[in-house]
Amino acid sequence: MMPDPMLTVRDARVRYGDREVLHGVDVDVTAGELLAVLGANGSGKSTLLRAAAGLTPADGEVLVDGRPRGPRDVALVFQHIHLVARRSVLDNVCAGALGRLPLRCSLVPALFPRAVREEAMGCLDRVGLADRAHDRAGSLSGGQQQRVAVARALCQRAPVLLADEPVSALDPAAAEQVLGLLTELAHTGGLAVLAVLHQPALAARHADRIVGLRDGHVAIEGPAHTDVGALYPDARELETAS
Repeated sequence: MMPDPMLTVRDARVRYGDREVLHGVDVDVTAGELLAVLGANGSGKSTLLRAAAGLTPADGEVLVDGRPRGPRDVALVFQHIHLVARRSVLDNVCAGALGRLPLRCSLVPALFPRAVREEAMGCLDRVGLADRAHDRAGSLSGGQQQRVAVARALCQRAPVLLADEPVSALDPAAAEQVLGLLTELAHTGGLAVLAVLHQPALAARHADRIVGLRDGHVAIEGPAHTDVGALYPDARELETAS
């Protein structure tokens, strides 16, 4: 029997004015699984992720571990990394804990409690960057900065990690490293990871399952090696995405 999903999205519908761009989409992600969401530009994949995160108003239901999604249930990693470049790597990761800390900690990073700093160091160790903890975040490469963003998400202690095109701005080697990290966090860390990707080949190598969207509908759902050509009406776009 399949385990109960950690993240459940049911009948998700999103409208922009008179135009419905997500048409009753259902998605499940179990703990320990990386689910890749694929599709051509404008297919609704980022809209689905933002609806699951509560960033975009949507009809339907989003559950985490069988309960309505709460504000601390999901952690987010974006294409645009949004680190504070002048702050240390460690301070950036500690920021993931702000949801459970006094407001003054967001104003004066030196006030992060020792326990949070130790937890943040553990998160950096999990992404292989503990040795860069005291460097300025802006001094890191793009791939390293994205790994810091993942560590910051881990510091939120959320059971669900949502990643919106987390590797689209990275070179191929860094993209492989970040996707491998997300897969490891799912498989060994027990997170439910939903990653919107624009590269079917990366999904085939790293994801456990895929969901493919076309025009706001689920067109494909299956194992990571499923043929996704039907998602890309323009063959040139599929070639670019691969």
